[in-house]
Amino acid sequence: MSAVVVVAAVIVGSGGRVLAAQRAEPPALAGGWEFPGGKVEPGEAEEVALVRECREELGVEVVVGERVGGDWPLSDGYVVRVWLCSLPAGEPEAKEHLALRWLGPGEYYDVEWLQADLNVMKTVENLLQ
Repeated sequence: MSAVVVVAAVIVGSGGRVLAAQRAEPPALAGGWEFPGGKVEPGEAEEVALVRECREELGVEVVVGERVGGDWPLSDGYVVRVWLCSLPAGEPEAKEHLALRWLGPGEYYDVEWLQADLNVMKTVENLLQ
């Protein structure tokens, strides 16, 4: 059985800021911080899913850029595929999250990242330097 693919957006703003989103659910993950995204629908291209998820979760249109790493393993047969994204216009809103927060260099670890997202953040930090 192949892994279930989840996509995530590392939205990079001015000055190397990245957008973190605080999970509202499920209860086991609620309160943890992640990069926004979600499951790829059957027959949907991953980049298209990423744009759709950012529209649904944040109310913004992102431009998908460079992929970050390979498949990042999650629990229960899920993998997350991550892209750097830019935000040409608009300000994200927390539609499905408890909160959103822009984190600049030196603040990247000021939130309690979920484990998979923490690993991504370490890689992204190196890419943004």
